[in-house]
Amino acid sequence: MTDRTLLTNDERADLATRLPGWQVDGDHLRCSWAFTDFAEAFAFMTQVADIAEALQHHPDWSNSWNRVEIAVTTHSSGGLTRLDLAFAEAVNALL
Repeated sequence: MTDRTLLTNDERADLATRLPGWQVDGDHLRCSWAFTDFAEAFAFMTQVADIAEALQHHPDWSNSWNRVEIAVTTHSSGGLTRLDLAFAEAVNALL
């Protein structure tokens, strides 16, 4: 999916239900996870990288030992889009 259509107000209001654990922060979706150790966190990041490449949609993210934090937005569209939603749903499907 490469739908870079901005989310409607109704779609944005539904994000808390559709994306457990993710928060809307302005024009970004943010989420963080804690894993058992660095190896588990890094394995998760590798899977997320595969999603990002498949969608050609790359998040801002960080890792510190067992923690991974992700923020995603569609800069070219100026805010949250259906592509961001697809990315976050695919990431959630990993867990």
